[in-house]
Amino acid sequence: MSVEIVLSILSLPIAVILMFLVIWNIISFDELKTDYKNPIDLCNSLNPLVLPEYALQGFIALSYLYYMQYLGIVIMLPLTAYHAYRYLRRPRMSVLGIYDPTAVMNGDEMDRNKKEGFIKLALYLINFFAGLLWMILAVSS
Repeated sequence: MSVEIVLSILSLPIAVILMFLVIWNIISFDELKTDYKNPIDLCNSLNPLVLPEYALQGFIALSYLYYMQYLGIVIMLPLTAYHAYRYLRRPRMSVLGIYDPTAVMNGDEMDRNKKEGFIKLALYLINFFAGLLWMILAVSS
C-alpha cells in the first residue's frame, strides 16, 4: 500500500474530527449567547481544542501539498495561513488557545467566531469530499 493511499484514507477521519471540533465550537458560542455557559467555562472548554484542530488541519494541508492535490491546496493553504495569523494575533494569556474570557463576551466577537465556525465547517465539508475523491483516485490507480 502506497503512502498516498494511506494519507488519503487518513484524511477522511481527520476531516470528520475537524468538522466535529468546529460544530462543538459553534454550539459553544451559541450556548454563550443564550447564557447557558459563562465565558470562563467556554474558554476552558475551547482553548484546549485549538492547537489539535490547527495541527490536524496543517497535517492535511501538508499532505495535499506533498502530493500536489490542487483542490485541497486551494482549500487548505489559505485556511492554514489564517490559522497561523489568528494564533499569532491571539491575546496574551497564561494558557494556550485563542479565546480570552474578557473579550469573548463582546457581541461582535461572538458573531465573528460563529461566522468563522460556519465558514470553516463549509471548508472542512468540501475537504471531506475532496479527500473522498482523492482516496478513490489513489485506490483505483
